[in-house]
Amino acid sequence: MTTLIWIVAALVVIGVYLSWTAGRLDRLHSRIDAARAALDAQLLRRASVAQELGTAGVLDPAASIVLYQAAHAARQAEEEHREVAESELSQALRAVFAEAPQVDAVREAPGGEESLTELSEAVRRVPMARRFHNDAVRAARAVRKHRVVRWFRLAGHAPFPMAFEMDDEPPAVLESRAGG
Repeated sequence: MTTLIWIVAALVVIGVYLSWTAGRLDRLHSRIDAARAALDAQLLRRASVAQELGTAGVLDPAASIVLYQAAHAARQAEEEHREVAESELSQALRAVFAEAPQVDAVREAPGGEESLTELSEAVRRVPMARRFHNDAVRAARAVRKHRVVRWFRLAGHAPFPMAFEMDDEPPAVLESRAGG
């Protein structure tokens, strides 16, 4: 009789542990979804501001074309090409705003100061949003690598979480502007 009680107790403990682990994994996947939505919003905001600046007529024509095309490509990119398109937008921003005179030209235009502030904030927030997303992915991957999770298929049919890797280094001129 006592053996049966011990077996039932062990099964209950194992069941509680599996349930807790599955719940934890579900919360991590929810966190990934929320972080991805925030990252998408920040990327869209950055591309929108860059696209507005590209069409505002305050930059020289070549810089306007480069910035507009990169921002448009980032906004229209399909999911499998999104990281590359966003990296290209970062490179275009660095190329266009490589020097302070370009920033000064935007600042002197009507509404330019607000546009620069919005762009600086958008450029600063993208790396933070990406870091939060990738941290959530890293945590979920760590849990999913445990044998118990794999053996009992506690992740269900959820796809294996993938990090969002892109070049998100801001232009030095905008970065110093956002920091100070």
